[in-house]
Amino acid sequence: QVQLVESGGGLVQAGGSLRLSCVTSGRTFSVYTMGWFRQAPGKERDFVAAISWSGINTAYADSVKGRFTISRDTPENAVYLQMDDLNPEDSALYFCAARLSSRDYAPRAEGEYDNWGQGTLVTVSS
Repeated sequence: QVQLVESGGGLVQAGGSLRLSCVTSGRTFSVYTMGWFRQAPGKERDFVAAISWSGINTAYADSVKGRFTISRDTPENAVYLQMDDLNPEDSALYFCAARLSSRDYAPRAEGEYDNWGQGTLVTVSS
């Protein structure tokens, strides 16, 4: 098990930017596949972005491609989500997720992840 703590959410105007951070506990961060998901009120949790343990492989939801960037800092045990050109449809509770995996991939399915943070709230005003 690994503990995940997200931060960086807040209120921003449309067109603005936010950078979410997710810091993990444990000493094996380098072999964790990491992902970001989001859940808007009354909706299901959706995939946003993922990054493989090597950082080589990434994946993005079509709705955020070109606007969001996922990255990781292994010495800091952290993964980041840089969000640019935000719009009100991006408002949601954003969750960090992790999976211990020897496979160097960036899965989109929620079921691939077995460790989750509590979430950080992003609100984009129009």
